[in-house]
Amino acid sequence: ISAIKYARENNIPFLGLCLGLQLAVIEFARNVCNLNANSSEIDPNAEHKVIDLLDEQKNILEKGATMRLGAYKAIITPRSLVYKLYNSLEVFERHRHRYEINPYYHEILQSSGMVFSGRSPDRRLIEFIELPQYKFFVATQAHPEFKSSLLNPAPLFDGFVRACLGEII
Repeated sequence: ISAIKYARENNIPFLGLCLGLQLAVIEFARNVCNLNANSSEIDPNAEHKVIDLLDEQKNILEKGATMRLGAYKAIITPRSLVYKLYNSLEVFERHRHRYEINPYYHEILQSSGMVFSGRSPDRRLIEFIELPQYKFFVATQAHPEFKSSLLNPAPLFDGFVRACLGEII
């Protein structure tokens, strides 16, 4: 979280995957939204659980097939950096997680400047976030590394490396 804060405050390119998205949301909620925020996975007694299990998952004790596993569709926000990187309004990326951005906090995160640049088709789950005022600050709940290769890098990796090289994306 400290490294994410440093990257954000110093406009250093940042790319978060899965837990990286969750920690970026926690950092933003703490330091921009001024919430005593955390993930219920890290601190079940957190005051503001900006990352939490969905309500329908909270009473499931057998973990088995309760994760989001495999490829999931995301609807990409037009004119977002994520759209520019993928050049598509629909993206399929692989997932492996249970915790999500708590819908209760969507409004305060967005009103404080976080852009939800990709959502599930029902718009309930946030798949991609970005902070457009920075050179490159993007995170996803997904694992694009599963489909990436040296000769065909995932769009997020390609964009991140280009941003690190100082290219304008």
